[in-house]
Amino acid sequence: MDTPQPTAGEMQARVLHRDGLMLVIDKPAGIAVHKGPKGGPNLEASFDALRYGLPRPPVLAHRLDRDTSGCLVLGRHRKATASLGLLFKHGKIGKTYWAVVEGGPAENEGEIDIPLGRLDETRGWWQKPDPNGLPSQSRWSVMGRGDGLTWLALEPVTGRTHQLRVHCAAMGFPIVGDNIYGNGPRFGEPSLHLHSREIVVPLSKNKPPVRVVAPVPLHLHERLRACGWNGEDVHAPEQVASHA
Repeated sequence: MDTPQPTAGEMQARVLHRDGLMLVIDKPAGIAVHKGPKGGPNLEASFDALRYGLPRPPVLAHRLDRDTSGCLVLGRHRKATASLGLLFKHGKIGKTYWAVVEGGPAENEGEIDIPLGRLDETRGWWQKPDPNGLPSQSRWSVMGRGDGLTWLALEPVTGRTHQLRVHCAAMGFPIVGDNIYGNGPRFGEPSLHLHSREIVVPLSKNKPPVRVVAPVPLHLHERLRACGWNGEDVHAPEQVASHA
């Protein structure tokens, strides 16, 4: 899936939440969040459309993989971006992803605790299970099953690169369309079935956390429906969604 450089109007249409400190946008799959060594379309190049009167464009507070869709948090000025960075660093932001995986676990919920390390020096950000790597934990809950697939709500407790993708593959249920750690094709369908569904940000001490939900992108609809999904109003189990 290749997504062209978004126009100003397309970027503004993807704003899910806006306040004085941050934006949450609905990242499309198939586009990098920032410019890589090979160039090409990237979200950051379109952030100028999201200034909304401020002197500078917003800044990424975290990252999502090129082929992952959904909630992406941007800081609107330096102080806000620094505060958001600390919240992400210390695991204070609740993140719930939806994934469709091949096969699936026998149980209905659980936790994956597998340290991760760099695959090798030539593969950039690619990761592997590594007993000497960084501690990495993910929680999962089954949302539905069907047709050799399982729909999972995934919560990364730690925030390692490619963590959910490596963890699911290591457990024997790779994410559908994962062309690095699973069985996805290099080109064409199915593309990666991983979506940042919900984010909960406790940014203000005097206000409740900001909770944002991203709509399910079209490329996930068919396989989610095969697992029992029936529309937008289904939320992750409370123990996953409310963790902050």
